[in-house]
Parts: sequence; structure tokens; C-alpha cells
Amino acid sequence: MIWLYDYFLIIWCRKEYEKLRRQCRRILRRSSETFKLCENGETVDNEEDGGSSAHDTDSSSHEDVVSARESLSSEGKSPDVEYSIDPCTTLSEGADASAQNTESSDDSELSEDSEVIQASAPENREDNDDVHVSSKVDTSPSLPTRCAVEDFATWQRIIRVDAVRANSEWVPYSPSQASVSEVRAQRSAEAVGLKEHDHLEPCRVFHAARLVAILEAYALYDPEIGYCQGMSDLLSPIIAVMQEDHEAFWCFVGFMKKARHNFRLDEVGIRRQLSIVSKIIKFKDSHLYRHLEKLQAEDCFFVYRMVVVLFRRELSFEQTLCLWEVMWADQAAIRAGIGKSAGSRIRQRVPPTDDLLLYAIAASVLQKRKLIIEKYSSMDEILRECNSMSGQLDVWKLLDDAHNLVVNLHEKIET
Repeated sequence: MIWLYDYFLIIWCRKEYEKLRRQCRRILRRSSETFKLCENGETVDNEEDGGSSAHDTDSSSHEDVVSARESLSSEGKSPDVEYSIDPCTTLSEGADASAQNTESSDDSELSEDSEVIQASAPENREDNDDVHVSSKVDTSPSLPTRCAVEDFATWQRIIRVDAVRANSEWVPYSPSQASVSEVRAQRSAEAVGLKEHDHLEPCRVFHAARLVAILEAYALYDPEIGYCQGMSDLLSPIIAVMQEDHEAFWCFVGFMKKARHNFRLDEVGIRRQLSIVSKIIKFKDSHLYRHLEKLQAEDCFFVYRMVVVLFRRELSFEQTLCLWEVMWADQAAIRAGIGKSAGSRIRQRVPPTDDLLLYAIAASVLQKRKLIIEKYSSMDEILRECNSMSGQLDVWKLLDDAHNLVVNLHEKIET
């Protein structure tokens, strides 16, 4: 019976992903039609006065936050674009009901799309770290506001920019995708409306098209978060090692259960993690911490990018997979109850922790302690140093140092 359950689960996962993709294509067609109307000088009737699609937020008012956010755009990865997300809006079938009335097949798709958006939109999100996606289906009708549709159209544009700019580090690790034909790559690009990719090799076009498809689907699946810069960095290694888009999508959904708080506009999750990094440095090296206090950098915003994209920009593709797999192993051990009892902790040299990434980030800063203390006199200088670590880190030494910190400090940090 277990195999039968697995079989139906695979079918369900594929079907739900395909429903999300149909909805993405429908919204993309509507956006394209609206753009053409505007180009021709015609007006578009608004169903409701949904207000502007951009809302000012106070979450990035702090100058250090702005500086740290700008660091995400370094190395020419993708533009520093601020997104406006209304957490109260939910995208649903009505997004395209007024624009699509020609093909009879669309009618059946509309009803299906209504079901999937209602079913997959996360409910009752908590501010804690272990966020779980609700599987309950909201059968009440819900039409999107004009703001929500415009937000999604914005996400679609930014996703395409980031996807085209994704690097090719993954190529040696995925021979089958690296050898994809030009015809197949072009077909994949056309399927998601990906343009301006003539300068890319077929394998990178194919990779970018897969990024677009899955990230758009996730933006519909979790409209509270939508798409934010940095998500493409997290997804790229996953699709490089997974052939099927629907499987990669659900793996990304599981990944984002832990990482989604990094992309909240209120930055509660980011600030909590930066606070832990600060505590680790304070307990381990009081001299370095006092120097950071003098520079008003004790909040550790100079490692903002490392936290958001889980070291993806600082480590190579292979190193990233190593670090992430060790992190996931720790998280799996915690879910299995390993390390909770006093006896098991005695038998283990390094107890599992949910915050191994943060210990690794603190370890990378501590490795530069002498340079920071003797030569740097501002947070901006430390920020530049942290952003220039790419290609200079030894992931195994980093993990060894991180585990040593866990052994010595986890009881102080986690109590």
C-alpha cells in the first residue's frame, strides 16, 4: 500500500504544479494584452480601484538594511529592485476571468486554477522559524485585487531578469542539461515567455526557462512572499540536480519552509538570525565584538547577504551543496529527536542544531578577526570584505570551525 500512496502522491504533485503553471501563463497573457493596449494608447477599464501596486514600507528605513540589501546586487547578479507585496491579497482564478473569454478550453482551466490557488495559498503563517504550509482548501470565492495582479506581473518581469543573469556554475554537475539542444532550449523559453536571451548558450537558456517556470509557480503558491531577489540563487542548485520541474518545485517549497522568513518585508526572521550571529561572536571573541561596537556594527548587518541566500554567493556550486546537505542533515536529526536527551548529547561530539548556517557565518567572520580589528574602521569596509569572500572560503574548514562553535556555545546561544 505504501507504493500506491507514493504513486498517487507523485500524480497529485505533478497535477498541482501544472495547474499553477496554467495560471501563470494566463496572467502573463493578460499582462501582455494590457501592455499592447497601453502601447496603442487605449485605456484599460479597472474592475476595482485596487490602488497603487506599490506600497511604501518602513522595514528598510534603516540605512544599514539598505546597504546590506544593495550587497545582494553585487557581482552583476541581478538588479536591486524593491518589491511591494500586499500580504492580504490572494491571487485566484478571477485574475483572468475578465480577459479570457475566447477558447472553450480556458473555461475548464479557469475552474481548475481557482481550486489550486485556493488550495495552495499558505494560511496562518507564523513568525517563527519552522513555518508550515497549510493544506486546507478554502472553498470561498476570492477575486484578486488589481494590486495583487500587478504585483504578480512585476514579479514575472523581475524573475526573467534574474533568470537570464544566473551564472553557469552548475554546468559541469549536470551533463544532461548542459547538452540540451538549441531547439529544446528555445521551446522552453517560448513556453514561459522568456526573451532577450540571444547572448546565452542553449543550456543557460534552458536553465533560465526552468527558473522562470518554477519561481512563477512559487509566487502563486505563496503570494504573501511572492518573488524576492535571492530566491533564484536558492533554486538554481536544486534544478541543476533534478530533471523534473514538478519535483524541483516541491523540493523548493520544502526548502522555503525554512528560508521564507528571509524574504519577509518586516525582516523579523533576518533580524533574529543576525542577532544570533552577533551573540556567537560576542561569546567567542569579546575583543572583536567590542571593536564592532565601536564601529556601530555589532548588529552584524554586514553578513546580511550570507543569511538571505544561505552562503550561495560566497561558496562555489559544489561547496554550496556540501554546506546545505550538512545543514539539512542537522535539521533532519532534530526532527527525528536525535540529540534531545542528555545521554545522546554526551555520546555526540557535535549536537545537531537548526542554526548551523549562522554558526558557519560567524566562523567566516571570526576567520577575518585580525584583519577586521587592525585595518577596518567602518562597517562599510567590513561589508566589502564579507562580499569579497566569494571563492576564498574552504567549506570543510568552515564547517569544522562552525561545529567547534556549536560544541562550545550552543547551550549559551540556544537558551
